[in-house]
Amino acid sequence: MDSKTFHCPLLPVLVFSLLVVSSICRPDKNIHPNNHTAVFWSENQLKKLKLIQADLNRINKFPVKTIKSPDGDFIDCVETHRQLAFDHPLLKGKKPLDPPERPYNQSHSGEVETEMFQLWSMSGEFCPEGTIPIRRTTKKDMLRASSVQRFGRKVRRDSLGKGHEYAVGLVSGGQYYGAQASMNVWKPRVNPELYGDNNPRLFTYWTSDAYQATGCYNLLCPGFVQTNRRIAIGAAIAPTSSYNGAQFDISLLVRKDPKNGNWWLEFGSGVMVGYWPAFLFTHLQSHATTIQFGGEVVNSRAWGFHTATEMGSGHFAREGFQKASYFRNLKVMNWDNSLIPLSNLKVLADHPNCYNIQPQINRVWGNYFYYGGPGRNVKCP
Repeated sequence: MDSKTFHCPLLPVLVFSLLVVSSICRPDKNIHPNNHTAVFWSENQLKKLKLIQADLNRINKFPVKTIKSPDGDFIDCVETHRQLAFDHPLLKGKKPLDPPERPYNQSHSGEVETEMFQLWSMSGEFCPEGTIPIRRTTKKDMLRASSVQRFGRKVRRDSLGKGHEYAVGLVSGGQYYGAQASMNVWKPRVNPELYGDNNPRLFTYWTSDAYQATGCYNLLCPGFVQTNRRIAIGAAIAPTSSYNGAQFDISLLVRKDPKNGNWWLEFGSGVMVGYWPAFLFTHLQSHATTIQFGGEVVNSRAWGFHTATEMGSGHFAREGFQKASYFRNLKVMNWDNSLIPLSNLKVLADHPNCYNIQPQINRVWGNYFYYGGPGRNVKCP
């Protein structure tokens, strides 16, 4: 969430541009002891490892239980009031708030919703009452990062947004107090810097200064307060949609609590995940003025070529249902907590030969769009 722009969480389309794996440089026994260069690099690596260990000690809180996920992740069950959010000076000594009441006009969608949509929970094992599941951050995770100092943060845009490419639907010019959409989940080919694999994941991100110094993914810094013990932010999603086959989609809602100004994340029909405290933001303390749904890819043009990172399913919007990714039933929340269909949806694809978007509307899906693409191809060199 940006202090100026309200972004509905995106799945599974945010990807990373560069994988950098660091390793310890150990002096070779055959290197002459006066070879100061070899010693210098070894000392730098040791210093980096000390920084990493200090960060791991800060991020990973002591668990009361640990669950091994089939994809290799460790899910730590941490006491709710000991999560990293409560290291924030304005939250120290406090406990998570109770979820707000659901808006009076927000009814069940009629579709079967389930919390069993993440790999770690497929065994039916969950965290005990009074705890939340947190994906454990490892040394390997941090060694993959291009910078230890910026681990868990987005790649910053420059003043022109260079390096970031979009295929999004958006509304602007109003006063928005929330947004909702359903989206199908795919497993695109990406550069897996943050997680080390290509699994789609439920993630959050917030910033109050356009990604300069504040904010992070998931629970990697004090910010988002998780309240749900059955959903792990940052954990892999399963099942996923298949090309020309079964489609699996999820529904997400982000809305402002009118009583205290916190922004809550809701999964499915009424499953409250947690909230971003109001004090994190400036403009969003009142309302959002722009909402975006869709895909974002980082294109660093390594070796002079466009990235082959896929957006969505990796197929263009024109291929439609069972082939392309979609966002459907797009809604916004107005001043009285009513969810209403969009009336002025606009679309933007800044590199349509790489990733594109096509809006549509019907009585079942309301406002919706297909989007995505393969990245590098003959028309996107």
